[in-house]
Amino acid sequence: MNTPCSAPFLAGGGRATELILQRDWRDHPLGPPGHWPEGLKIALSLVVNSPESMILCWGPQLHFFFNDTYIPLLGPRVEWAMGAPFDEVWADALAQAHPIIAQAMAGQRQRFTDLYWKLATDRGQSDTWWTFSYSRILDADGEIAGLFIFTNETTDKVLADAALREVTERQRQSLQQMPGFVAILSGPDHRYDYVNDAYVAIAGQRDFLGRTVREALHELEGQGFYELLDQVYASGQSYATKAMPIHLGNKTPEEADRFIDFVYEPIRDAAGAVTGIFVGGYDVTERVRAERLLAEANRELEQRVNLAVKELMAAEEALRHSQKMEAVGQLTGGLAHDFNNLLTAVTGSLELIQRHAARGRFAEIDRYVGTAQAAARRAAALTHRLLAFSRRQTLAPTAANLNDLVVGMEELIRRTVGPSIHVETVGAMALWTTFVDVPQLENALLNLCINGRDAMPDGGRITIETANRWIDAQTARTLGLAAGQYVSLSVTDTGTGMTREVQAKAFDPFFTTKPMGQGTGLGLSMIYGFAQQSGGHVRIYSELGQGTTMCIYLPRHFGPAEAPADMTQALAPQGVAGETVLVVDDEPAVRMLMLECLGELGYTLLEAHDGPSALRLLTSGVRIDLLVSDVGLPGGVNGRQLADAARVHRPQLKVLFVTGYAENALIGNGHLEPGMAVLTKPFPLEQLGVRVREMLGG
Repeated sequence: MNTPCSAPFLAGGGRATELILQRDWRDHPLGPPGHWPEGLKIALSLVVNSPESMILCWGPQLHFFFNDTYIPLLGPRVEWAMGAPFDEVWADALAQAHPIIAQAMAGQRQRFTDLYWKLATDRGQSDTWWTFSYSRILDADGEIAGLFIFTNETTDKVLADAALREVTERQRQSLQQMPGFVAILSGPDHRYDYVNDAYVAIAGQRDFLGRTVREALHELEGQGFYELLDQVYASGQSYATKAMPIHLGNKTPEEADRFIDFVYEPIRDAAGAVTGIFVGGYDVTERVRAERLLAEANRELEQRVNLAVKELMAAEEALRHSQKMEAVGQLTGGLAHDFNNLLTAVTGSLELIQRHAARGRFAEIDRYVGTAQAAARRAAALTHRLLAFSRRQTLAPTAANLNDLVVGMEELIRRTVGPSIHVETVGAMALWTTFVDVPQLENALLNLCINGRDAMPDGGRITIETANRWIDAQTARTLGLAAGQYVSLSVTDTGTGMTREVQAKAFDPFFTTKPMGQGTGLGLSMIYGFAQQSGGHVRIYSELGQGTTMCIYLPRHFGPAEAPADMTQALAPQGVAGETVLVVDDEPAVRMLMLECLGELGYTLLEAHDGPSALRLLTSGVRIDLLVSDVGLPGGVNGRQLADAARVHRPQLKVLFVTGYAENALIGNGHLEPGMAVLTKPFPLEQLGVRVREMLGG
């Protein structure tokens, strides 16, 4: 065996040198390395010291030499291949190798890139690809001495390129199958690299690839698209818009004008620099046209609806329910029916009174008077219910404790619902005060208990409960309230419960589940309107067969409860000599009745039929101690405006508003100034006298 010092030309060869020196060359056709031709030594020194993968084949049998870089490519051959004939080393590749070698030996230099060979390598038998070159080596006499092969396995690169091509093809197919249009532009001049069929369908058949947007779509000049592309490329910021109009030149007139949703997204290289723009979007022309047609149809429908609403406005305004407009037809019909019945009773009684008085028969007049008064009171009650439903009634709120209200109503409720219904009350400890019209709330509570009784024909239990409630923002949105502190009054029965359909209609005017003639259907709508006008809400909790809870929410009042007023009706006392009352009402009959009543009590009286004439009296020097005025007055000055103007000249003037219908804003939303009060029409004339005396100081 030779030693490294016997072959100095192999110095630096690493493992390849070791393989050469480990071989026994005594019987080899080339002989020991020390006796090899100088050409072989020089060429082999170049090979073993090169970092590139190289092969040297020498002599007629092309004895095979290789360097360290080539070793991994030999696989199982590496231990015996050094110096062996080429045909032995690559016996499994001779059919492919011999024609190449023959051409190289004939002087035809050849280079192959990514050539496929199936070889046994260090990875076993596998598909491989190679990039290599073959060139012959001539000796000093010009004779062929050997073959030089520069080679690199490119299997990984070929497989990676194939995978990339597959990915690219999948991406292209994905872009092609997208429902929207897609284009890929490169460079600052926005040159087309790719467009899908959807893009062509919108823009029309034309040459895109390799052309700029300005060249391919010259008709976009002046439409803003070129400028947007330049902006996205320069800034690197994406741009997106919806329903942008675009005019395309090679389309029919109907198809030329389109609307598109699109996005321009910058494409960046590995360093982050913008190299192109991705264009994607949708043709939304049909959607935009449909929306415009729908909008036009909606405008026409709205005009028709507005016309119909105007025609019904007078009847509808007083009866409007904020969420149930479909009940207006039923409401007006029921209202006409009830009022016609009541008016018949009043007019009929008056006619009989007139007949009997003309004949001198006075014995039965009191009976007819009683019938007319009873019908009038029922009409007044119906009016109050309607105003409560439409949230236009005049309220007289006071600070109240609902526990006291329930205790005061308990005996009346027990008598009303009857012995088969067990009534239970649960009052919250330390219940907050609320600011509410107590008589209206008492009426609402009694109505809810009567409804509960009617839902339990075989008896059951009614529970009346009060509670302090904190309403958070989410719950408040559900209830249609402002978040904050509330006091609740709930009535729970163990009756039949309500279906979802009944719950949805429960607050509709004249909606009732009772048989014909046994319910007006105004009770719950009145409670709903009253709660809304009081700044609260009413909510139904019910399960069919499990009973119902009706819960009224009212805002907390930060202040002590007021003592309940003495409700006993007193006779109107006489006025004090010289006290002057100005009565203002545009209805002559009402004005006459009030003047008659107050005149009998000894007051000095002035009268006016509208705001301007009353204001002239109030700004004069005549004595006026009390202004009694309707709220709704003709002449451009309503009752509240009249009172405010009068107090400029007479700051201490007492004012009593008399009204049957008033916007809250006209009377201060329930918070009247000192020295002002409200009397709701209709009222007993005796009550007018009592109230006037109270306001004038006893």
